[in-house]
Amino acid sequence: MTPSARYAAGIHILDQILTGNAAEKVLTNWARRNRFAGSGDRAAIRDLVFDVLRKRRSCGAAGGGETGRGLVLGYLRLSGIDAAAVFTAKGYAAAKLTAAERAHTFNPQDWPQPVRLDYPDWLEPDLQASLGDDLAPVMALMRDRAGVFLRVNPARTDREGAIRALAYDTITAKPHPLAPYALEVLENPRRIAASQAFLKGLVEVQDAASQAIVAEMPVPQTGKILDYCAGGGGKTLAMAATSRAGFFAHDANQARMLDLPKRAARAGVKVTCLESNALRRHAPYDLVFCDVPCSGSGAWRRSPAAKWAFSREKLAQLRALQQEILQQAAGLVATGGVLVYATCSMLKIENGAQVDGFLAENPDFSLELCRQFTPLDGADGLFGAALRRS
Repeated sequence: MTPSARYAAGIHILDQILTGNAAEKVLTNWARRNRFAGSGDRAAIRDLVFDVLRKRRSCGAAGGGETGRGLVLGYLRLSGIDAAAVFTAKGYAAAKLTAAERAHTFNPQDWPQPVRLDYPDWLEPDLQASLGDDLAPVMALMRDRAGVFLRVNPARTDREGAIRALAYDTITAKPHPLAPYALEVLENPRRIAASQAFLKGLVEVQDAASQAIVAEMPVPQTGKILDYCAGGGGKTLAMAATSRAGFFAHDANQARMLDLPKRAARAGVKVTCLESNALRRHAPYDLVFCDVPCSGSGAWRRSPAAKWAFSREKLAQLRALQQEILQQAAGLVATGGVLVYATCSMLKIENGAQVDGFLAENPDFSLELCRQFTPLDGADGLFGAALRRS
């Protein structure tokens, strides 16, 4: 595909996403219907779509409207690319620029901060209260693509050994300071899943801040540990890599854990997956880890469409669910054990405020540790608090 044809495909895909369709689903369906597109074409179009979604408001302001065509036009202008050389109507390229499109002018310095830094207007008070003076630099970073990070499995190798193994498949990585087993991938991240280092369990894909949250929590070396909202099990495996405790995983949606047994076997650890009716059979647990559903604001670089689909109503629903999960999980914690509350959010209303509310209603728990990461730390935005039961 020519570059112009890729931009035209991006316009078509963005139009479907803007109607409410999931970005991943639209991209997958497009690739199935257009098998002539090679892997390089698919990767370039995917990168374009996600880059535009991260900068949806500024691209719309520069392009004259939040349609697929307007967003791509704005993206080209903000990137310093001659739009007239892309919108040529030749071959599979998009139609030529209209007179109105050519006449559209803009000055980013005149845009309100939420437009310039690409976030919803209604979130500004919460972001300001949560990030303070860091709001602008954090949201500026959120406009760019997130890094790719790996967690080295210490049961299999060390960071230097993992770097050498990755290099065998021409994947370049370097240690990242945020967590003891973190690597940042510098070249060829799309080769990870087929690399020998990954297939042999030397590394797992996991954000550095996610690794750091686990590393800073008081994970016991023995006893029983429950990952209450396990999802794919990344934090389960991170804890199991350095602890001899017995590990259990649970998720309200069991389908999210389908790959966990295979991942655990690859890593050389044992994890027992539990349905909800089996949780109390193995209780109490010495640590219950709750990585709760949240806004995902700390990871919007990875799921940029979620930033624009989020709403005040969804936030209220999530906060109620977070409180419910905390109360349910608290009853599973052993005396002297730890309840960990974690989110991939940067909003205090989901983080510190939830912890304060829980502690006010549960005097048998006390705050032992609290940690907030933002993209200024070099990875995603994450929050974690360890609450000790007396």
